[in-house]
Amino acid sequence: MAKTKKPKCGLCGKTENLTKTDCCNEWICDDEDQYVVFSYARNSCHRNHRRLTLCAFHHDNDHDGDWSECEECKTEFDVEDYVNYGTNEYNFRKLSNPPAYEPTRCHMCNAIINRMADGYTVSKDGFCCRNCYAPPC
Repeated sequence: MAKTKKPKCGLCGKTENLTKTDCCNEWICDDEDQYVVFSYARNSCHRNHRRLTLCAFHHDNDHDGDWSECEECKTEFDVEDYVNYGTNEYNFRKLSNPPAYEPTRCHMCNAIINRMADGYTVSKDGFCCRNCYAPPC
C-alpha cells in the first residue's frame, strides 16, 4: 500500500498546524497568531507570504492571470519593491527574470539600503540609512 505523503509548509518545511494560502493554494504554516503587533518580526510564514509577496498582492487586488506576468502589479510598485516582493524567501515561486534596477542608497553616506530588511527613513532629501539617522530613544 502506498504511503500518503504528509503535507509540509512550502516555506519552512514544518508539517504541523498547516493551512492553504488563499492566493496560490500552497501549504503554509497557520501561524499568524505567533506575530506580535509592531514587532516587525518575520516569524510567521503565513503573514510573510500574505504581506510581502506579489503573489498575495495580486490575489488580494483581484488582478487577472498569473502574478509573475501581471502588468498591473508592475505599475503598483517601483522596480526595486516589485523585484523584492517577487523574489524574496516568502515566495513559493519567484520571478524568473526580474528587471534590473539601481539599488536605493543613503543620501548621506551612499550605502546601499535593502528596503525589505534594513532600517531606514525617508525625508525630502531622500532615503537615509539607520547608521546616519538617530531615531529617538
